[in-house]
Amino acid sequence: MNRDLVTGLAQLSAEKGLPKEVVSDIIGRAIKRAYGDEEHIDVKVDVQTGAFKIYLLKTVVEKVEDPRIQLQLDSAKKLKPDAQLGDVIPMEESAAALGRIGAQTAKQMIQQFLREAEREQVYAEYADREGDIINGVIDHFEAGSAIMDLGKAKAILPRSEQAPHERYFVGQHRKVLVLEVRRSIHGPQIIVSRAHKGLVKRLFELEVPEIYHGQVEVMGIAREPGSRTKIAVRSRQAGLDPVGACVGQRGLRVQAISNELGGERLEVVQYDEGSEKFVASALSPAPVVRVDCVAEEKTAYVVVPDRYLSLAIGKEGQNARLAAKLTGWRIDIRSESEVAAESEPEPEPEAELAEAVPAEPEDENLIREELVVEAEAESALADETALEDEDRALLGGKKRKDRR
Repeated sequence: MNRDLVTGLAQLSAEKGLPKEVVSDIIGRAIKRAYGDEEHIDVKVDVQTGAFKIYLLKTVVEKVEDPRIQLQLDSAKKLKPDAQLGDVIPMEESAAALGRIGAQTAKQMIQQFLREAEREQVYAEYADREGDIINGVIDHFEAGSAIMDLGKAKAILPRSEQAPHERYFVGQHRKVLVLEVRRSIHGPQIIVSRAHKGLVKRLFELEVPEIYHGQVEVMGIAREPGSRTKIAVRSRQAGLDPVGACVGQRGLRVQAISNELGGERLEVVQYDEGSEKFVASALSPAPVVRVDCVAEEKTAYVVVPDRYLSLAIGKEGQNARLAAKLTGWRIDIRSESEVAAESEPEPEPEAELAEAVPAEPEDENLIREELVVEAEAESALADETALEDEDRALLGGKKRKDRR
């Protein structure tokens, strides 16, 4: 019976990757279930050999009403001299009592319990690894999601968690971040990501020993997957340059991480407790002239040289957007010339008013009257001159007659 029911505890344990104690408990539960009366059955399984023994648990009573679960006191004392009423006496039962149907039921129960134990073990293993990096191989695709083989389990890389610039194919090896592990009727469901900013942090921990050992601390990450990422770091050890440690000699460390992310651009900036300095650092590589942070508005007003305005803002505003995500401040960027133009003095109000205000209607009437008077005066003067000329002409004619 043992050989038919249990192929060997060690073999099951090796095949399923489960501890021998777990497998032995599964076999005991399956046999109890096959008997149909788990409360009055006990099964002892030898962890080393896989052999098992079945015991019927009978209660000591004065008068037996159910011989299957009860034992008279006199009979009990033959087995256990100090037996008393109410004691439970285990009596070994032949495995043959299960019968062929019972043995088949026990086998099915063992298989079912083993599957459940496997699923629970996988769930427990990966649930503890949420937020960690694991290696997987793309097995196939379902509705746009990549299904990855992790060895003991399958993981789902949803389309929303795929990096936009990456192309995936069957057989491809990828490092992924474990986002979530949840139970389902088909076993544990493991959701992984290539787009989460936590992947960048874990890659830095793997590549930079100073981060892994806590000498350098990651204070924040702002990421646009497949394009650009800014990471703020600070040193927890005097004399250690956190940015230099992350970048590595000739940029080897940061380049290795960038290659793993498909060429994504990575920028490491110095974290500072002072908001102004941190904002200025976050806007690198653009130089900053001045930063004024207004806490009430949660806004940082930044002034940059004219020639670096476009660099500070970035293509389609990306540099400023990532800096805002990294620092938590709304960033308003202006050039020096804009600020200078705003600070120039305004023209005098009176002068502007004098130039802008037209002549009043009364002044226009006066001007018209003066023009009329002048015109009349000129006309009178012209008439007078004409009369004088006429008189002179007449006088001249008279004088000529007299001479004759």
